[in-house]
Amino acid sequence: MRKIICNKVYDTTTASVVKKVTQGVYGDPSGYEETLYQTPEGNYFLYTNGGEASPYPVEKIERLSKKRADAFVEGH
Repeated sequence: MRKIICNKVYDTTTASVVKKVTQGVYGDPSGYEETLYQTPEGNYFLYTNGGEASPYPVEKIERLSKKRADAFVEGH
């Protein structure tokens, strides 16, 4: 997935995975995944996607500050 936010490109195919968290199994309507990425430029973003009954029923990219990225890693 690729998204431009504030003139910066956030792309799951070119960024590096920092931390991935999954809940449930493939096909589970309440299952989801949260993946923290770092771009080649050093920016962080969170990719989320899940089943229709999950907290993330729609695929999304959200940019994160270094502080929030660190908190995500520590919290998972």
